[in-house]
Order: sequence, then structure tokens, then C-alpha cells
Amino acid sequence: MQEKTGSPVLRNARRIVVKVGSSLVTNEGRGLDADAIGLWCEQLAALVKDGREVIMVSSGAIAEGMKRLGWTARPRAIHELQAAAAVGQMGLAQVYETKLRENGIGSAQVLLTHADLADRERYLNARSTLLALLQLGVVPVINENDTVVNDEIKFGDNDTLGALVANLVEADALVILTDQKGLYTADPRKDPAARFVHEAKAGDAALEAMAGGAGSSIGKGGMITKILAAKRAAGSGASTVIAWGREPQALIRLTQGEAIGTLLVAQTQKNQARKQWMADHLQMRGSVAVDAGAVSKVRDEGKSLLPIGMTRVDGDFSRGDVIAIRDAEGAEIARGLANYSSSEARLICRKASSEFEKLLGYTGEPEMVHRTNLVLTR
Repeated sequence: MQEKTGSPVLRNARRIVVKVGSSLVTNEGRGLDADAIGLWCEQLAALVKDGREVIMVSSGAIAEGMKRLGWTARPRAIHELQAAAAVGQMGLAQVYETKLRENGIGSAQVLLTHADLADRERYLNARSTLLALLQLGVVPVINENDTVVNDEIKFGDNDTLGALVANLVEADALVILTDQKGLYTADPRKDPAARFVHEAKAGDAALEAMAGGAGSSIGKGGMITKILAAKRAAGSGASTVIAWGREPQALIRLTQGEAIGTLLVAQTQKNQARKQWMADHLQMRGSVAVDAGAVSKVRDEGKSLLPIGMTRVDGDFSRGDVIAIRDAEGAEIARGLANYSSSEARLICRKASSEFEKLLGYTGEPEMVHRTNLVLTR
């Protein structure tokens, strides 16, 4: 572990996931802190105008619902927590929409569950939606869909969700804004000898030993969830910063290269991590054979695989499965995530994208495998 940060990770980051905790968003449970959210939205807007893509993962729905319902203590009954989430989500989305619009930026509410990201097809659908929003210059505001899912309320936390979203969109960095300055070698509230950790390697086992439990009655999780979230985010090549949410202009200063909070550096490059995962995937359910023109486009020019270049579909696979791409002799040249199931792929094999709606009943992606979801194996 180092005493200073000199990493250009945030300065060079083009796609950033920002997670803000309940105690910050709700001013320690006293309803949504519109002024604080406004300051973060100013920074998010500035980053978007600077050409960066930003996603906000925001806690606070249940806490805001408690405030609106007049509850002073977090209820234990699941149906009451779900009711609070339903009430609070209205206010949470409204504040972000208003504050971002004041800064000339559009917003979108996206409610996810861990189950959405575990299911292959729902994972790919969520990814496509978020990437489309980012291309439109819109800031997605994400929260767990606590209204309908029990497990997320009992066991989930938005630190983990932030890491999962960073994995989902292949973010360059995850910024976790919290009510602590960052990570210490021990709990500074109990140990005066605790030292601040400026920089460390994400996934270092020593970090987990340092992390304490939850420090707030409003939110869930503590520093340990942030350490584990950084470890998860590092799996797809995203480094993580844990910083104090009230630090003035923290997001702007971080992207200017200033050392704020604790930087946990991913040891694997983003593209390398994703491509390695696909290259090592052993449970492929199918493959597509392609003509010589498609082989040249995919292998030599770095292009996506279009259905018009496919000559045959083998196996039984779903949208989101890893499939092999083979040449006319049956040799694998690449593999990647299928945008269509095997039954749909057979319908659009050798067809132009203009025919997809007639054949499938809807208009989907023009590619069978997009180049960002493809890795060459030969």
C-alpha cells in the first residue's frame, strides 16, 4: 500500500460509474438532500459535457420513503420496506431529473435487481439500454428494484450494485462516495493510530481485514462492502475510488487527476479482462459458420459479425450466450456474445438487417455479435 496516489486512472477514464450512499443522499435520514444532489448533478453534467459517459447509482429510495411516510425507524417487515421503496423512488427520480435538467442534461431512471444481471438475456438487454442512454448523452440513475424483490432488501447493497453496473457497461472507473474520507488501516473512530490508505491494489486480501462494519442505521453495508465492490469491479478492469461525498467538487477534481480518497487499482486492463473471460469460456452452447467475406471482416478488419455473412447455425443457444464463430472449414476464428437466440439466428442467416422486422416481428441489433463483445481466438 502506498502513501500517495499518482495514478492517471480517473483522469483518463471515459466511462465512470458513481455510487452515492443513503446517509449522503438523505442527509442522515432526514429526507432527500436536494442541495447535495444538486451539487453532484452539476458535476455529472460537467463530466458529460466534457465528453465522458457517467452513470449514477443512487441509494436513498427507502430512506426517502420513510421520511414521506413519517417513519423514524427502518421497518423490519419486507412489505413495509417495499412500500417505503415505492414511495421513495418517486421523490428520488424527481430530484435527479430536476437537478440534471437544470444543468442541461437528460436523465433516466433504471431499476435493476441482481437477478437482472445474473440472467443472460436480461443482462444483455440492460447493457444495450444503458449503452444507448450513454450514447444519447443521458445520465442513467440506477437503484435496486426494492419494490418487488425481497432478497435485495434483505441482503443487497448498492456498493455491490455499483460494481455490477461497472462490469455490465465495462466502465473505466467506479467512484464510491461515502460519509468517510476513504479507507483506514483500522476504524479511526476507535483507533487513534489508524493510518489513511491512499492507494492499494483492488482485491488485496489485507484490505478486507481492515474494513469495519456498517456505521449507519439508515443505509446497509459498511467499508467491507466497498472493498468487496472494488474487488468485483476490478474483475472487468475498473479501478475504484472511495471518497468523502461532501468533498467539494470531488468528481471534477478526481477526473483532473487529483488524489482524493482511497484509490484501489485494478490489476487487469479493461479490454484484456473481458476478452480473457470470453476466450476462457468453456460452456459454449453453439456456433455459427461464416463465409470468407465475414472471416475477413471479423478477423482482419476488426468488424462485428453480421447475419448476412453467416452460412449455418449449430446448437441451441439463447441471446447473451457465448458462441463460437467458425470458418468454412469448421475452424474457430472467434467467439462472442450472441445478440440473437439460435432459432432467431437461423431465420436471419444470410439476411440483411432491413429484413429482420419481417422475419422476427421486431427490429433488434444489426449485428449477430458486436465487435465489443467479440474476441479473436485464431
